Amino acid sequence: METLLNPSKTPNLFIPKTHLFKLSFLHSNFNPQPHSSFNRRPLSITITCKVKTSQGRKNDGKNISKKIVLTDSAPELSNEEIKAKPKGGGKAWGVFKKFPKRVLAILSNLPLAIGEMFTVAGLMALGTAIDQGESPEYYFQKYPEENPIFGFFTWRWVLTLGFDHMFSSPVFLGTLILLGTSLMACTYTTQIPLVKVARRWSFLQSADRIRKQEFSDTLPQASVSDLGVILMGAGYEVFLKGPSLYAFKGLAGRFAPIGVHLAMLLIMAGGTLSATGSFRGSVTVPQGLNFVMGDVLGPTGFLSTPTEAFNTEVHVNKFYMDYYDSGEVSQFHTDLSLFDMNGKEVMRKTLSVNDPLRYGGITIYQTDWSFSALQILKDGEGPFNLAMAPLTINGDKKLFGTFLPVGDIDSSNVKGISMLARDLQSIVLYDKQGKFAGVRRPNSKLPIEIDGTKIVIVDAIGSSGLDLKTDPGVPAVYAGFGALMLTTCISYLSHAQIWALQDGTTVIVGGKTNRAKAEFPDEMNRLLDQVPEIVESSISKKPDNIGG
Repeated sequence: METLLNPSKTPNLFIPKTHLFKLSFLHSNFNPQPHSSFNRRPLSITITCKVKTSQGRKNDGKNISKKIVLTDSAPELSNEEIKAKPKGGGKAWGVFKKFPKRVLAILSNLPLAIGEMFTVAGLMALGTAIDQGESPEYYFQKYPEENPIFGFFTWRWVLTLGFDHMFSSPVFLGTLILLGTSLMACTYTTQIPLVKVARRWSFLQSADRIRKQEFSDTLPQASVSDLGVILMGAGYEVFLKGPSLYAFKGLAGRFAPIGVHLAMLLIMAGGTLSATGSFRGSVTVPQGLNFVMGDVLGPTGFLSTPTEAFNTEVHVNKFYMDYYDSGEVSQFHTDLSLFDMNGKEVMRKTLSVNDPLRYGGITIYQTDWSFSALQILKDGEGPFNLAMAPLTINGDKKLFGTFLPVGDIDSSNVKGISMLARDLQSIVLYDKQGKFAGVRRPNSKLPIEIDGTKIVIVDAIGSSGLDLKTDPGVPAVYAGFGALMLTTCISYLSHAQIWALQDGTTVIVGGKTNRAKAEFPDEMNRLLDQVPEIVESSISKKPDNIGG
């Protein structure tokens, strides 16, 4: 081949065809012009060579030359190159695709989740300390601006942030939702990948990698298949592949953290449903009167939806009390009948403290009692019902009283007989001067004469204090706590993995565990001691797989 680099002199050769190429890669590396203000000129190089082609075989001895022209202008891009060129929006699209991963990484951050849990716990404690569901006037008096708690906490904080209904307030529900999102992100990014890795059969083909495990040992004159049989007897799942062995047990311990997270999510979902979808109400009903459930129950949140059972009418058949030998009240009971809209009795039960009545998703609790009226006979006439009013005394003791006018009731200075009672079993009477006159029991039919008036205590009519509520989140909360206890116990199961490799007549064994790390070497030594020693120098062929 002949190459001529002198552009001024070109040999007089026969040139059947000339090909012109614009080569951009040569332009960047070969430019004889210095970086100056002179004009750039294209450099033309003629390369002459002898090339044998199909025509050349017929015309042997003839020269074929090709002329390559180098230019300092950039070549035009083809349509394919223009399409392949990245657009300016590619970077923005890449950031957008990475955004969910970054959000998941932030939400699954352990310190963030711990902070959310402490925030929820703090809000719950604050909701316990602040009386819930009271009127604004109550908070004006309890948390006045003139005397703020800790120098800043007043009624404005309570009413503005919704602390008067803490467990359905936006602050509490928002923190709860954020905690639930963190739990789901942690489950998705951490726990599920760990389970996927743990379920894989990972055979180690290198003796060095096996020796780097938490526990490792070498068994001379041993067979890896015999080791597999021993491990199967100890509850391991064993897999053989040629000279390699992989075994594991306690995989449920890897699933348990996912179960713990799901149980916590179930508890929080049930608690949120209870706070936003319940009805609550209280009523004190005298014996013999009725009330409608829907008239007592009030919604607690935006998800509260009434049911058909709200139209049920409740009748208080009887209210009575049990007493200790000392005379103190030990228990009180209410005999209730429930009627549907057609007046048909659908249920009857005597409820007491810690023994509620449940019907149609509504629970009625016996929580309190009161003294409604005192029924008496006056000089053989009646009976008359005297309303009993609660009196304020020191301590938590109850005291009720009523007044029977004697003489001219239109006088500005009305006098009469006073009657006081601490419970339904005895009535204390005082004359017009306020002097003690005697004690009578209801239904004793024993008359007493005071200031010329003959009185008989016929009956003491009590009132039953009832709390009604619907709570659709209770099943979810109970199920969540049950699952939480179960999965927490399962999470303490050790997930142990063992690898072994047959190297001639020697077996290299290694293993690790995520729990009970102190006991794991003892267990391994106990299992390896059971592996029989091979007397013959040859080892039989192993099966490919052994499933335990």
